[in-house]
Amino acid sequence: MEERLKRIKGEARRELDKAKTLEDLEALRVKYLGRKGALILFIREIGKMPKEMRPSLGKLANEIKKTLNQKIEERKAKAKERRVLAPLDLTLPGKKPSLGGLHPITQVLNEVTRIFSRLGFRIVQGPEIETDYYNFEALNMPPGHPARGMLDTFYLEKVTSHMIRINRGIGESGNRGSSSPSHRFSVSPFQHSCSQLLLRSHTSPVQIHVMEKEKPPIRVISLGKVYRYEAVDASHLPMFHQVEGFMVDEGISFSHLKGVLEVFLNELFGPKTPVRFRPSFFPYTEPSAEVDIGCLICKGKGCSVCKRTGWLEILGSGMIDPSVFKAVGYDPEKYTGFAFGMGIERIAMLKYNINDMRLFFENDLRFLRQF
Repeated sequence: MEERLKRIKGEARRELDKAKTLEDLEALRVKYLGRKGALILFIREIGKMPKEMRPSLGKLANEIKKTLNQKIEERKAKAKERRVLAPLDLTLPGKKPSLGGLHPITQVLNEVTRIFSRLGFRIVQGPEIETDYYNFEALNMPPGHPARGMLDTFYLEKVTSHMIRINRGIGESGNRGSSSPSHRFSVSPFQHSCSQLLLRSHTSPVQIHVMEKEKPPIRVISLGKVYRYEAVDASHLPMFHQVEGFMVDEGISFSHLKGVLEVFLNELFGPKTPVRFRPSFFPYTEPSAEVDIGCLICKGKGCSVCKRTGWLEILGSGMIDPSVFKAVGYDPEKYTGFAFGMGIERIAMLKYNINDMRLFFENDLRFLRQF
C-alpha cells in the first residue's frame, strides 16, 4: 500500500511539472484531490486496512495531500500573475482620456448670450430669492390680480442670513456658464421693503432692478433659474432656466421688437426659419404677442409635434406697459420699450429634437455624450 501511495505521489508531481495553464492545474487538482480523486480515494481506504498500518499510511497520505495542494495553489497564483501582467505592445495606439463637455442647457445659454451680445445687449444677473414687489407688483400684478394664478409660486416662510448671502452671491458673480465677454451688471436683493419673500417665478424682476438704477437707453438680457410649483412631467419641471430681454429708449416701437426677435431666431434655428407673431396677453406688456417658428420636424407641413399646425410656440413678448415705467419713475410719455422672455429648456428641446425635458437633469451619460 505504501508503494501505491508513492506511485500516486510521483504521477502527481510529473503531471504538475507539465501543467502550464490555470485550466491544466484545476484539472490536476480534481484528478488527485477532488471528491473522487486518486489520493482522496486512497485516504478513504485506509480505514479498512490493518490497525498497525493505519497511522503511518495516514500520516504519509496527509503530507502528500498537503504538499500537492500547496504546490497547485502556488502554480495557480503564478499563472494568474502572468495572465494579468501580459506583455505590453508599445506599437498599439494609446487610449484617449474621456473628456467632459458642456451640458446642453449651458450650450444653448451660451449661444443665446452670444447672439444677443452681437446685437448690443448686455448681461444682467438678478437674485433668485425675490420680494413680492419685484416679482409681481412692480410688473403690474398687484395682490389679487388673476395673472398671479398663471405663476404657481414658491413662497418662503423664513429667510436666514445664510440664504441672503447666497442670494447676493448670485447677483454679483454673473453667469458662470457663459463664455460671452459681455458686461456684467449686478443687483442687490431685498431693496424694496416687503415682508413676503419667494423664489422668483420668472426673470422679469430684473427689469425693475435695472430700471430703478439706470436711465434709458437700456438694452439688457437676464438669464438664470426660475422656480414654479409644477407637477413633474415631460414638459414641466419645478426649476428651469429663462432668458428675459428688454430694450428702453425714446421712439422704440413694435417693429424694433420684431426685428430683434427675427434676427435672433434666424441665428439660432437657421436663416430660413419662418417666424410669426400672434396677439396674446401678459400683464406687464401691452400690446403682447406670442412668437412661433415653423415646425423644425415637419418643416411646416403639420405633424404630431406641432399638433398639425406647422408652427411651434417659442417665446412671449410685447411692448412694456406704461404702468411698469411709472413704478420705476420713467416718463411713459417720453420712453417706450419692449420685452421678451423664453424658456431655455424649451429651446433646447426644439433645437435638438428632444421630447422629454426631464432628460436634461437625469445625468445619464449616454444622453449627455450626444452633445
